[in-house]
Amino acid sequence: MPTSDTNNDKSNHTGVAAVDRAFLIVNAVASSEVPISLADLSRETGLYKSTLLRLIASLEKTSLVIRRHDGRYLLGPYAHKLGRAYQTTFQLTDTLQPLLEEAVAMGSESSSFHVYNDTDTRMCLLRIDSNHSTLDSINVGDLLPLVHGAAGRLIRRFQGGNTAPSLENVFELSMGERDPDCAAVACAVFGVNNEFIGAISLSGPKERFTPEAIASLETMVRQISQRASEQLGARWPTA
Repeated sequence: MPTSDTNNDKSNHTGVAAVDRAFLIVNAVASSEVPISLADLSRETGLYKSTLLRLIASLEKTSLVIRRHDGRYLLGPYAHKLGRAYQTTFQLTDTLQPLLEEAVAMGSESSSFHVYNDTDTRMCLLRIDSNHSTLDSINVGDLLPLVHGAAGRLIRRFQGGNTAPSLENVFELSMGERDPDCAAVACAVFGVNNEFIGAISLSGPKERFTPEAIASLETMVRQISQRASEQLGARWPTA
């Protein structure tokens, strides 16, 4: 017997809720620096253990999440496959890694590439530490707030494609926003059809960000972001 429209609507909402919860689990597992226990997953997600076990069973079938012999969970091989597919699609590592390394070799602050993660956070996808004796503390995979920092402002500005890039709005400077002792310059990176991809950041201790250093770092980050964007198929703004 066909189900009613009302029943179909309830089923759709239930399905959407299950997907939302599944992504909540994957995000908690991915954010943990060590394999995570079921109890910690429950605390991080706010979900009952029975709900977690039911959803994790589906995630395990696709190898997105796997369970170790000690009962703790970590990302599975399919998560790695997705990451490789993402990087391959946008040629991010091949394009950006040499440019980030080049900036550091030229004496810049630490270079990194940040992308949108969710409505509250951005992720550090690539990172090259500078050759200075003191550094800011950022690692690949770290989740940082969207509301603080030069890269965060650029991601909020361009994510969704509603803002056209210009020479004025692709650059940002932050002084002690995310960390009172750190500063950064950042510039947006675009791809095919000028789709926003992320932001390159040069960051380090705020004490080194003198007016002269900021001017030099701005020139550098604009140049490598333009080169990255053009290699990824974008048209860099001229005005």
